[in-house]
Amino acid sequence: MIVIEEQSPELYAQVQERNLIRQYDLLTNCIEIGLLQGHTAFDKYVLWALNHVAVANISQFGGRFREEPIYVGNHKPPHFKDVPELIDRFISTLHENWFNWSPTELAAYGLWRLLWIHPFIEGNGRTARATCYYLLCARAGTLLPGRKTVPERIRDNREPYYAALREADRAWDEGNLEFSALESYLADLLEAQLRDED
Repeated sequence: MIVIEEQSPELYAQVQERNLIRQYDLLTNCIEIGLLQGHTAFDKYVLWALNHVAVANISQFGGRFREEPIYVGNHKPPHFKDVPELIDRFISTLHENWFNWSPTELAAYGLWRLLWIHPFIEGNGRTARATCYYLLCARAGTLLPGRKTVPERIRDNREPYYAALREADRAWDEGNLEFSALESYLADLLEAQLRDED
């Protein structure tokens, strides 16, 4: 059962907003479990669950890796047959660098790489931003305080976010892993979140 945006834009927007609330509740559970179980708790099943909740009633393929081509503006994501291995490598990179990278570096890599892979038909941005926040909190060792979270702040100011993603894409196309602009952007958002604690 799904609602089509063109058929009922108002209901579609309501469902999407409710899904974000449910996704944040699930994300909070995941963070608390991750804090208890350690850095290897994050896996593809967490991604599937976060995506499923994000797109419930707006996509029939929530929580499943795509099995068809997808196009995102100027970015052409990898072939769908490569998605499972790319996700395995993505998760392995997070686990291997857990103690080498700062929370914002880990979150920036997670956000950029998941969007670059674009593993789902729908809800990639919402899933990537939730993953980013999971990584920030789990690597920092706490559910971070603040009235407005980093993912909410990204939604409010997307242009620097898109610019930083494009910069990381360009570096990757040139054979480099470089996401410092995105890391700096996230660090500023995190600082704003922590200042907004009261």
